[in-house]
Amino acid sequence: MERVSTTGLPPASRTAAWNDLYSARMSRVEFIPGDQHSFGAELSIGRFGPVKLARLYVDRCSIERSHIHLAQSPRLYSFLLQASGSSLFQHYGHEVRLAEGDFVLCDTGLPHHFETSDPSVTVMVRVTPEVLEEFLPGADRYCGLLLGQSVGATHTASAMVRSLGEHVGAGCVRDFAPRIARNLLEMLSISYTIAFGGMPSPSTTTRRRRSDVIRYIEENLHDPSMSVESVAEGVHVSPRYLRAIFATSGEKVSAYILRRRLEECARRMRDPAWSSMTLMQIALSRGFNSAAHFTRSFREQYGASPREYRRATLAASRLQLS
Repeated sequence: MERVSTTGLPPASRTAAWNDLYSARMSRVEFIPGDQHSFGAELSIGRFGPVKLARLYVDRCSIERSHIHLAQSPRLYSFLLQASGSSLFQHYGHEVRLAEGDFVLCDTGLPHHFETSDPSVTVMVRVTPEVLEEFLPGADRYCGLLLGQSVGATHTASAMVRSLGEHVGAGCVRDFAPRIARNLLEMLSISYTIAFGGMPSPSTTTRRRRSDVIRYIEENLHDPSMSVESVAEGVHVSPRYLRAIFATSGEKVSAYILRRRLEECARRMRDPAWSSMTLMQIALSRGFNSAAHFTRSFREQYGASPREYRRATLAASRLQLS
């Protein structure tokens, strides 16, 4: 077992040092603490055959894996269990709120964002795409979807992952590593199959194309000229085929682009690091070029104007720090 933490790291360079420690052992990401002066984190890592198990404790923070990080670490799948606390997770075009006992599946080959407003413990079950394909074929169609603890066998899977996370590296566990890994992946596969078994199963080519499309959109949300036609050209498919790829999700490409732009704007409004930027500067950074369109669309999605939303979320953040 390996364990690293922020304990003993110099306060002035603690965040940068922790980012390097974590990224060298897991995937390249950026931690953005809610409080730079008192931020604490601890990571414990163990291995059971093909499964890498990691337990992460963090104080209030956000964790960002953007497109600039993707080429710096290999692609893996990671089942994330919210072992304690709660969090907001954005990935693969989905935004979900995780409560204790909930799972979400993450593909590290695509951008994702994790945000917690209080101390949080997450247990990660990480495997290569080749290993996971044996247990959960077409796993990318589940990425970013909330697997609630009350659904099917999820509670049992949650208890199993939580227990392993608390005993990472224990000798009695390590002796049975291959069998534990197989049983763990079987249980997670059963949980997802029960919860989402009715989902359509697109071909491997279609799933790969959809991943390419999502990656392209995420990397170009800042571009106000992005359209169905420009996305299709960017991923080298026809606009008709692009619409067909998205048809299985029930969401149009243009609606997806607008929703993701609004979600990213809302995230930046919640982030104290962006407090010096005007609402219009935030909107422009995510591809909006009309204040009226931005305000109207934001109110339709969040039930409040951008100004009201920002005031309320920043006030709540300051209250947590007091």
